[in-house]
Amino acid sequence: MSAARAKRTRRRTRPAARRKAPATTRERLVEAARAVLEEGGSAAASVQAIAERAGLAAGALYRHFPSKADLLVEVFRDAARRDLVAMQRAAATGRSVERLEAAVATFARRALRSRRLAWALVYEPVDPRVDTERLAYRREYCRQMALLLRAGIAAGEIPEQNAELTAAALVGAIAESLVGPLSPIGGQAGSDEELIAVLVRFCRRSLGVRDGATLHSVARGAGRAGGS
Repeated sequence: MSAARAKRTRRRTRPAARRKAPATTRERLVEAARAVLEEGGSAAASVQAIAERAGLAAGALYRHFPSKADLLVEVFRDAARRDLVAMQRAAATGRSVERLEAAVATFARRALRSRRLAWALVYEPVDPRVDTERLAYRREYCRQMALLLRAGIAAGEIPEQNAELTAAALVGAIAESLVGPLSPIGGQAGSDEELIAVLVRFCRRSLGVRDGATLHSVARGAGRAGGS
């Protein structure tokens, strides 16, 4: 085979090599459970409903997960990983305060964009195993916030304070402030943009930092930094 012909053959075969592999049965179950939760919350997430959404028999779930609770744990882990990656990307550049604002705005925007799913995963009563994952995620979120706070304190952008305690207080306040807007029976005064701007401003002021010109632009744009 000539060199030119071999080169053309390689060109034709490369796209096929880049094709995304079909989802495994386990991945299909995780995505199906996520979709069911997003549409109807925990009450709708029966084994039958999840299996039907995945195009499988109900018994298939138990060949890949010991129980429905174990499947929901995996759904939570997957959602938490996506959120943390999105926040880290959003907070990758800029001054320390701007990076912290970007992380807060990204977290809030992603929750508001998938209200029913966020409510089911973060607030609804769940199996203790899922609750354990919630606590682990919250600790990691606090850890990431504390890292940003310590960087800001070291740079002289944020007044001296206990970074770990402040991070925990901010994470708790943010979570509590989203209860009403995310609740299926709650209400919300104002738009998502206004809510995000208020949260970002609250965090900045809680740290003892004056409002900056970047506050509103960060609130509007940070949520688009990450993927789904």
